[in-house]
Amino acid sequence: MNMEQPHPVKWRLAGQFGLSARLLLLTALFVMIAEVLIYVPSIVSFRLTWLSDRLAAAQIAAVVLDAAPEEGISEELEMRLLNSVGARAIALRGGGRRSLLAGGDVPPEVDKSIDLRNVRWLDLVGDTFEDLVLPSEKPMHVIGKGMGVDFVELILDPRPLRAAMLEFSRNILLLSLLISLITASFVYLTLQWVIVRPVQRLTGNIAAFSGDPEDASRVIRPTDRADEIGLAEQALARMETTLADELRQKRRLAQLGLAVSKINHELRNMLTTAQLLTDRLDRGRDGGDGTVQRIAPRLVATLDRAIAFCESTLAYGRASEHLPQRQLFPLASLVDDLGHLTDLAPGADIAFEADVPEDLQVDADPDQLSRILVNLVRNAVQALSQAGSSSGRPGIKVTARREGKAVIVSVQDNGPGIPERVRVDLFTPFQGSARKGGAGLGLSIAAELARLHGGTITLDEAEDGACFKVAIPDRSSAENGL
Repeated sequence: MNMEQPHPVKWRLAGQFGLSARLLLLTALFVMIAEVLIYVPSIVSFRLTWLSDRLAAAQIAAVVLDAAPEEGISEELEMRLLNSVGARAIALRGGGRRSLLAGGDVPPEVDKSIDLRNVRWLDLVGDTFEDLVLPSEKPMHVIGKGMGVDFVELILDPRPLRAAMLEFSRNILLLSLLISLITASFVYLTLQWVIVRPVQRLTGNIAAFSGDPEDASRVIRPTDRADEIGLAEQALARMETTLADELRQKRRLAQLGLAVSKINHELRNMLTTAQLLTDRLDRGRDGGDGTVQRIAPRLVATLDRAIAFCESTLAYGRASEHLPQRQLFPLASLVDDLGHLTDLAPGADIAFEADVPEDLQVDADPDQLSRILVNLVRNAVQALSQAGSSSGRPGIKVTARREGKAVIVSVQDNGPGIPERVRVDLFTPFQGSARKGGAGLGLSIAAELARLHGGTITLDEAEDGACFKVAIPDRSSAENGL
């Protein structure tokens, strides 16, 4: 079976950047996004802590200044105190006085003033990224609370703060990359084992199965998983099994159709010869042989129907049924001709009984109605010859009656009946046979012929054996869907 195969380049690209690679990249990306969301409050908190530490160090330096003797401290000690804080000037206000510690001249102008005593979060975020991205060369003025004093003031160079923030950001970035790599690796390995590999198994099986869908060995074998992957495996297995069976059956039917055409061709030649011999037998009825006079017309009619059927099969290339050539005719004569079918099982001693009113007319195609009843009676004969009867002598009874605008024909036997396992597909070709060696075509053909008449064929419940009921509506009723 020729099915389109996946393009090798597409499969190669999918293998290079498939689910696994995408999963790894997406996991790392999501972790980095989470780290960015964590980075903003972290860098703001780092800057606030850095400035608070400078204020605390500045207050300690101011305490040293207050403890100095009246004559003051040396310029060298003052510079050392300022350098330890990292400030150009330190001022304290408390107890009604203000102390100043400065090395050289105090800068006349600052870039901005930061008051840590009362600050809003959004202002801290804005100031933090301004110091980090748009640094200024001018010093900054920082004011904060102190211990035992009203407040502490600093004049700071912003460059050490920015350098510390850059180093903190670099450390955060490296840590984020490390966390992303570790997290992505664990997530990748877990999902690779739990999801990606089973999905790859599913896609690989689909690709392999599409190469030869009739090969039953390519049907996926579901695992014991009870999650969505397991359900997908089970559903895929059912679908592939059904598809493989359907394709194999269609292939067998195609081969069977070819074989039937060949058989019909040869059978038509054989039946032509048999018809010539039958014509001679028919002409020999004048000899007075009663058996010949009784059998010859039936044999001629049967051969005519067989030849016509073979010709129609060859003409259309398939065993399609033509539309019924309906006419009114007495049913009793057609049913009486069915009695000779019991001769198919001479050792079974099967009784045949016909209960058909002589004046009962049926509106049907004589040949097609004969084929329906022949199929039913022959099936009953074969069932009785193989299994016998549990209620006395094996027998077949054909009854007919008119119900409104339809003729109902019943064919009943006292054989073993129809097993429950085959009743569902009783009228399905190749599946409805209840007899060993049967092809399951007889009832399917009979049902199709009944439908062409607008009628039905059903299996009725019977106390003993099987009872098939054929309903043939009159032509006007059939045309109206009755």
